[in-house]
Amino acid sequence: MSSPAYALPTDPAVVMRSIIKRIATGPELSKDISFEEACSGMRFILDGKIDPVQAGIFLIALRMKRETDDENRGVLEAIRESTRTVIAPVDEVIDIADPYDGFTRTLPASPFLPAVLAACGVPAISHGVEHMGPKYGVTHRQVLRAASISVDLSLEEAAARLHDPNIGWAYVDQKTFCPKLYNLASLRTLIVKRPAITTAEVLAGPVRGRQKTHLVTGYVHKPYPRIYALLARHAGFDSALIVRGVEGGVMPSLRQTGKAFYYHDKGDEQSMEFSPADLGIDQPVRAPQIPGTVVKEGEEGDDVTAGFDMAAVAKAAAEAGLEALTGTPGPTRDALVCAAALCLWHLKRHDTLKSAADAVRKVLDSGLALARVRR
Repeated sequence: MSSPAYALPTDPAVVMRSIIKRIATGPELSKDISFEEACSGMRFILDGKIDPVQAGIFLIALRMKRETDDENRGVLEAIRESTRTVIAPVDEVIDIADPYDGFTRTLPASPFLPAVLAACGVPAISHGVEHMGPKYGVTHRQVLRAASISVDLSLEEAAARLHDPNIGWAYVDQKTFCPKLYNLASLRTLIVKRPAITTAEVLAGPVRGRQKTHLVTGYVHKPYPRIYALLARHAGFDSALIVRGVEGGVMPSLRQTGKAFYYHDKGDEQSMEFSPADLGIDQPVRAPQIPGTVVKEGEEGDDVTAGFDMAAVAKAAAEAGLEALTGTPGPTRDALVCAAALCLWHLKRHDTLKSAADAVRKVLDSGLALARVRR
């Protein structure tokens, strides 16, 4: 249970010393801190008012004892305070929130998901960074840049693209909407393990709709759907779709029963299961595979990034994504069909996953989604 709220001291060093004395005392004696303390501690770190050593201790100690709901909300609130946001001139926006540390075992199709959704009539935004630990995998930014798509838009430019009836989607980078958080990349590298920042940063929500904003994110471990739903409500997302995805992303497996949690109108989350066959998908692989031509021979081990040329993987993902947008059959096309259909079903644009999947295939096969990218 969190510590009771009280008037915090104003001296950052005093606040952080008090926090660390309680959260970093071992597995049996560590104590939880309040929402206000977690928010203040994270705010001081973002503002550069805390020694990097203490900042690292704060983040890893929270992780080692396991963050409480109040602590996660506090970290997120501090990030939201430092995030610049804009309201796009559209009624609704769907926010695609993939892991910022990217993908290392599969070829990501999700960088093209916003364009597909835009072609289906849903303005969509994605966001991320160039590279981030601990995985240092292929990111949305890398893939989109390899496809010759602008990855350095201002928030105003991104909002304008969402409003453009011929485009309807955009990517924005963390260095643009939350430079204070972006500047913590080197500290996060030294920490090695995933801090609470990793969970919270995807919920910053830099581009919002005039009436509603919907979150779509992924998970692997069972505790996270509840945590993401909690944080999504705190961040003001009107609805959330939390998909059990490959590598923690928004793309479900193409060969196994899928599961997703969701809520509408900030209500309680519900769960649903589905089969790829429900969407007319029959694939022997769970996700698009990384071509063997980009594997570096003789490099194996625990570091899953070591055996791959990430620039080559990003290029391969860009090529596969653009081919899928022409309607070319294959795992990348099926991955886009599956994820986009889930989104359309969640937004109640279609009554069934099958009808949603059929609608997605039409915009892929007609070239409408590709046109959104080319423009």
